[in-house]
Amino acid sequence: MSADTPKSDKSYRPETRLVHAGTLRSQFNEMSEGLFLTQGYIYESAEACEARFAGKIPGYVYSRYSNPTLSMFEDRMAALEGAEAARSTATGMAAVTTALMGLVKAGDHVVAAKALFGSCRWVIEDWLPRFGVASTLVDGKDLKAWQDAVRPNTTALFMETPTNPTLEVYDIAAVAKIAHDAGAKLVVDNVFATPLFQSPLALGADCVVYSATKHIDGQGRVLGGIILGSEKFIMDHVHQVIRQTGPSLSPFNAWIMLKGLETLAVRVERQTANAAKVADALAGHGKIARLVYPGRADHPQAAVIKKQMRGGSNLIAFEIKGGKEGAFRFLNGLKLIGITNNLGDTKSLITHPTTTTHQRLTPEQRAELGIGDGLVRLSAGLEHADDLTEDLLGALEKV
Repeated sequence: MSADTPKSDKSYRPETRLVHAGTLRSQFNEMSEGLFLTQGYIYESAEACEARFAGKIPGYVYSRYSNPTLSMFEDRMAALEGAEAARSTATGMAAVTTALMGLVKAGDHVVAAKALFGSCRWVIEDWLPRFGVASTLVDGKDLKAWQDAVRPNTTALFMETPTNPTLEVYDIAAVAKIAHDAGAKLVVDNVFATPLFQSPLALGADCVVYSATKHIDGQGRVLGGIILGSEKFIMDHVHQVIRQTGPSLSPFNAWIMLKGLETLAVRVERQTANAAKVADALAGHGKIARLVYPGRADHPQAAVIKKQMRGGSNLIAFEIKGGKEGAFRFLNGLKLIGITNNLGDTKSLITHPTTTTHQRLTPEQRAELGIGDGLVRLSAGLEHADDLTEDLLGALEKV
């Protein structure tokens, strides 16, 4: 197979890399990327097999950790992110867990922001301690809290920004400096911003993770995740974990992700424009207690957003008056927007975090994070913004 566009070619702009970067073509010179549904590979000789297993010559060995279709997806994402290397995983949570587990051992310590997706928080609070890894959760907005939480045995700092579901935004560069001064690594979940609107590696992060299930597929079809960083980071902390434990992305799902990347810029730009129009239409509504959108000047971290993000998001969080009952009346009044826990889809989707993604947290923990019983999280899709606004305003009449 031959490479079509080098992943290191930085002369192309992001939209072009999303279509061409990392493409490999077989002897048939296919136009669409090849889908290689194979478990293993044939070697020309026993000596070649030995050399390939030892890493002395390039080539594929086993699709649990290397496959031409996976390579194309990884190289295209690396080109978009500005990373030296990437490894794909079966899900976004596999990406988070693999990245963190590759950084720690028994006796180590992790610092993470409190505002995390429910499963991420479970990994930090419940999973890592089973292996002797302590953790401290901090207010991600408070740089002094990050600094004070660091210990001599701290090896990793972890954050989502913007956060799920309250859309807080944290200063990546400042937290990266705190991590590096302590000899630790910073891992950033960048899924809500997408690689189009925020570049954590350029801001000092050591590793970026995505649930590719979200915007990258973006059409409700398959699961996937990816981990990106320097070549050294990937080889030292990620490669062997994936190779030996097998949280592997299927070639079919990688192929779907490649097709999704081709339209990522078009979709995200339209979804973000829709979100901005909807946020403006809902702001100040009498039945909404508060609204948070990273593209608005009234966002609590507007200064940080201006410094490190190139756009808002397709996510909006707003709190319906009347608590859970008010939120449920509103959700049940929607006719166009679907109730589900996914996001980043071409279809607009909405969820109630208290009873879904963050139901495991205690009421006190949710209150501390600003996740009230009336809070909903909207993921704007590709529908006409006026239709979305009319659906939302109509549902608010039911509250």
